[in-house]
Amino acid sequence: MINLNLRCHSLRWIWIAIIVAIIDISSKEWIIQHLILHESISIIPLFNFYYTRNFGAAFSFLSNQDGWHRWLLSSITGMLIMVLLVKIYFYYTNDKYNSLFYTLIIGGALGNLYDRIYRGFVIDFIDFYIGKWHFATFNIADSAICMGSILLILRKIIKHKNKKS
Repeated sequence: MINLNLRCHSLRWIWIAIIVAIIDISSKEWIIQHLILHESISIIPLFNFYYTRNFGAAFSFLSNQDGWHRWLLSSITGMLIMVLLVKIYFYYTNDKYNSLFYTLIIGGALGNLYDRIYRGFVIDFIDFYIGKWHFATFNIADSAICMGSILLILRKIIKHKNKKS
């Protein structure tokens, strides 16, 4: 028999995903209201806000397509969110770290999914650079997805090393 209290308790981290999505969407709205497309504002040395639109996926993958990819990427993102929610609900009921890391990914995915469905593109604005070299422009959602993914990988590596010891 499934203990529903334990199952619901496993979803207690979802508020983090909602906060990440709200911060991401709000930051993108601020950029739209305060910058013109392709405008750059220096924040501190090595860091700018640069308003750009990404019509594709990570690193502008598929951005030169005719628009069909918008719905493909939205569908993939929606499925990913559902898979991660199921994993949290059924497999990580007592694992606060994996649940937390998955909710960071979910929150970022929700933020970018909102953009993709509502606007047809994802707004990127965080621009790190050294000299004339610029890293790919990204946003809060991308940061949350990367942080969650990196922390999951590190956790798996650490658990694997501890099992060998």
